Amino acid sequence: MNVSFSSRELRDLLVAWVALGLAFAIFFAGGGNRTLQLLTSGSFGLALVVSLLTAGVGFLLHEVAHKVVAVRYNQVAEFRADYGMLAVAIMSALVGFIFAAPGAVYHRGVLTEREHGLIALAGPVTNLLLLVAFAPILVVGVLVGSDVVQLVGSRGLIINAFLAAFNMLPFGSLDGKTVKAWSTPVFAGVLALSILLTVGLFLFVGF
Repeated sequence: MNVSFSSRELRDLLVAWVALGLAFAIFFAGGGNRTLQLLTSGSFGLALVVSLLTAGVGFLLHEVAHKVVAVRYNQVAEFRADYGMLAVAIMSALVGFIFAAPGAVYHRGVLTEREHGLIALAGPVTNLLLLVAFAPILVVGVLVGSDVVQLVGSRGLIINAFLAAFNMLPFGSLDGKTVKAWSTPVFAGVLALSILLTVGLFLFVGF
């Protein structure tokens, strides 16, 4: 299996990563006014780094997972950023909420329903697997008494659980619709797990 990235694809991934990191940093700061205060105090840079390492990495690996599995099934696959929706993500964050649809992996070739479902499933499952990476970061942050490391760990957990749950919804172009069309039991199991983890982490870890 040969997974390669074109220069345009790398550019789109980079732009989407930075834009989403910025949008989530603004959102977690509390919107536009609070962001201005953080910029003035010089502390917004830290908020941006935390968002790039949590929401940004979650998005990036979600999309790369779609591509890798698509290529595994002999698809021609590339990520394309939606620049308009990236702007919407930043603008929505400025007014206090966030709506993020940064783009998608587009692929072409002959697929069975199972293969199509597995390509769609790869993204949310990757977000769930990232919980295994962020949990030790949270533990280390607690053990060493670092608020920043704790924040990376806790937000990484919450955001990636939420990304998995949201993308498993069976609507529109979300992954859940494709997974459900292939296997209702797999869809129901992954969606239920994602929702339970999201709610549990929100209650016991928080933002």
